Amino acid sequence: MTALKYKRVILKISGEALAGKQGFGIDPATIHEIALQIKAVCELGVQTALVVGGGNIWRGATGSAKGMDRATADYMGMLATVMNGLALQDALESIGVVTRVQTAVEMRQIAEPYIRRRALRHLALGRVVIFAAGTGNPYFSTDTTAALRAAEMEADAILMAKKGVDGVYDSDPKLNPEAKKFDELHFMDVLNKGLQVMDGTAATICMDNHIPLLVFSIDEPDNIVKVVQGEKIGTIVGGTK
Repeated sequence: MTALKYKRVILKISGEALAGKQGFGIDPATIHEIALQIKAVCELGVQTALVVGGGNIWRGATGSAKGMDRATADYMGMLATVMNGLALQDALESIGVVTRVQTAVEMRQIAEPYIRRRALRHLALGRVVIFAAGTGNPYFSTDTTAALRAAEMEADAILMAKKGVDGVYDSDPKLNPEAKKFDELHFMDVLNKGLQVMDGTAATICMDNHIPLLVFSIDEPDNIVKVVQGEKIGTIVGGTK
């Protein structure tokens, strides 16, 4: 059996990754494929928690740019992440993976409230924990949620599963065919060069708490398993402690 590089991880999945080819909303077939990858990781013995975005349903920044109150738009975005979290929970449990959704905004009828010690207990028992509703505060992205939860859960790494891109580039590879891909970066490079990996708040939390970030494509099957086994795919940020 291949040795595991990481024993406890936060998997950050963008909302767009759940939309599949339709580009909007929730595609059950796509979520099922992602759930199978997560199950494979759990079967290796990796404690796995998820943070999911909401961009496939609603983006707070977009609403704000069109004249909405920013806080209200962000709260709507948090609700979108809860919908995605419930969809992922359903897909995981349908294939035998015991899963708990914890929300930063309390909604007891559909999910547990976020309680750090309870989340740690779930992970220790081999359950998948999905952290939804962001940090519970407007103005903070789900990237910041992933960094915050990784610090709180004492995770070994954040795995950032991207749709349509296989790492970090110096410019948008979809617009620039000459874009250069980085194999390894420091968090100061991300901040100083303005690379669109994660926002500055999230990058700072990761840097201060020595949490490495692995950016890779979710489009390739088994990529999540490859990453936890230490295979060099995508881009690693802050890999040297």
